[in-house]
Amino acid sequence: MRAFHRLRQAFSRNSSSTPSSSSQRASVAASASITAGLVAIPVVMASNYYAASVTKPQLGPDTVPEEALSRPHHVKKRNGNTASFKNIYPSAGTMYNTWTFYKGLYAAKMGGELDPPDTTPPTVTVRKPTFLPTRWSSPSLRATWLGHACYYVEYPSGLRVLFDPVFEDRCSPLSWLGPARYTPRPCDLADLPFVDAVVISHSHYDHLSHPTLNELARRFPDAHFFVGLGLEKWFRSGGIKQVTEMDWWETTDVTLTPKKDGGKTDDNRKDSSTPSSVKSTTPGSDLGEPITARIGCLPAQHSSGRTLTDKDSTLWCSWSVTSSSASSPTPRSVWFGGDTGYRAVPKVARTRAEDGSLLPHDPEADWEPPYDNLPVCPQFEQIGKLRGPFDLGLIPIGAYDPRWLFSHMHANPYDAVEIFRDTRCKKAMGIHWGTWVLTSEEVLEPPRQLRMALKRRGMEEEGVFDVCEIGESREF
Repeated sequence: MRAFHRLRQAFSRNSSSTPSSSSQRASVAASASITAGLVAIPVVMASNYYAASVTKPQLGPDTVPEEALSRPHHVKKRNGNTASFKNIYPSAGTMYNTWTFYKGLYAAKMGGELDPPDTTPPTVTVRKPTFLPTRWSSPSLRATWLGHACYYVEYPSGLRVLFDPVFEDRCSPLSWLGPARYTPRPCDLADLPFVDAVVISHSHYDHLSHPTLNELARRFPDAHFFVGLGLEKWFRSGGIKQVTEMDWWETTDVTLTPKKDGGKTDDNRKDSSTPSSVKSTTPGSDLGEPITARIGCLPAQHSSGRTLTDKDSTLWCSWSVTSSSASSPTPRSVWFGGDTGYRAVPKVARTRAEDGSLLPHDPEADWEPPYDNLPVCPQFEQIGKLRGPFDLGLIPIGAYDPRWLFSHMHANPYDAVEIFRDTRCKKAMGIHWGTWVLTSEEVLEPPRQLRMALKRRGMEEEGVFDVCEIGESREF
C-alpha cells in the first residue's frame, strides 16, 4: 500500500493536478472526451479564519447498540490488535469474499454483463455552482452536488463541510489509466469559499483522492479531516496532519473559533465563482461567532482498499454532521451514506435479445418474489432510531449492475429508498452516479429507477428524495 501511495504522489507532482474547468463548463457535449490535458493550478493559501478544536472520539454520548461495545466488525490478530474490518450481517452475502468476487467479476465480463454503457452526450447536465457570499447568508441548509459522491454543504450555523471530494479526471491510482469522467467537474477547489471539515467515507479511489486532498489542505490550512479507522496514518504520511479517525458509533464535538484575521478576504483567489467580498464574519462583528458541530461515524455495508493487498484494512463508514451557532441555535443535520449496500441479491436470470445481447436488468425484479424477503442490513434502522431523524440524507443510488455482483456493496434506487426510510431522513438527494462509469447500468437509469422506487412505496416522486444537476444547489 505504501509503495502505491508513493507512486501516486510521484504522478500527482507532474500530472494529477485537477484539470482546469473553464473549458469543461462550456458544454456537456465535450465531457466524454475530457481524459487528458491536465493543467497545474497555482496554489494560493486561503484561510478559513476559524480554528477547529476537536474532542477525542468516544462512544456516545447518545445511546449506542450493543455491537458498538463488542466491535464484531474488527478482525483481530493473535495479539489482540485489529488487522482488518468486515461486514457483520448476512445482508453482505457471500460475494463479499475476495476470491468469490473476482471470480464473479471475470464471469460477468466474459458473459457480457459488464459491457460499459453509452456515455455519448447529452447525459447529466452540468452547471457552474454558486456559493453563499458569507457564512451566514441563508437560514436554510444548503447542499451543492459536485459530482459522484461529493457534496458541499453550507449550514446556517456557518459550518462548511465537503464530503468525499475527488476533483480529478480519473478515479484511479494513475492519472492516465482507469475510469475517466464522462461529465466534467463543475468547478475548481479554488472556487470554494470556505472549508471547515472534510469527511471521507472510505478509501476507494472514487471517494479518496490524494492530489485533491493535498490541494484542499494547502488552500484551507485550518480544515480538519474526518476518516474511518486505519486511514489517519495514510493522511499523515501524505502530509495532512489535521485528521481524526473514528470507529462506528463514535462521535466528536467540534468547535470553530474565529481567528484574528476573520474579517479579511482572499483577494488573491483567481477564477472564483464567489464575489471578492466574501467574508466569514457576521454583520456588525469583527470576528464572527463560534460554530459548534457534532460529527458521528456510523456503519455502512461496503469494503475498502487501494491496492490488491490492503483490502478492508481501513474502515468504511457513513457519517452524521449536526451543527448550530448562537445566531442559528436550531441544530441542522445531514446523514452521508457515502457508499453502501443494503442486501445481497443472488443471480437473477437475464433475458437475451435475438442478437444474443443481454437485455437490461429490471432493478425492481429483485424486490419481487422470491427475492423480496432477503435479509437487509439492520444498521440503517439502528442509525435512524439512535441518531435520526436527519434534515437531509445524501444516499447512493448508482453503480449497481449486475446486481448479483455488486448489490452487497452498492445500493440500487430501490435499496436507497429503503435506506432513506430506515435512517429517518426528512429529505434526501441521490449520490454516487453521473460521473464515472463503474458498472454496466445506463448512465441515466438511476434517477429513472429512483422515481419508480418512490412510486412503489407510495411516496411523492419529486420533492422528497430527489436528484439534481451537477453543480446545482438545493435548500432544506
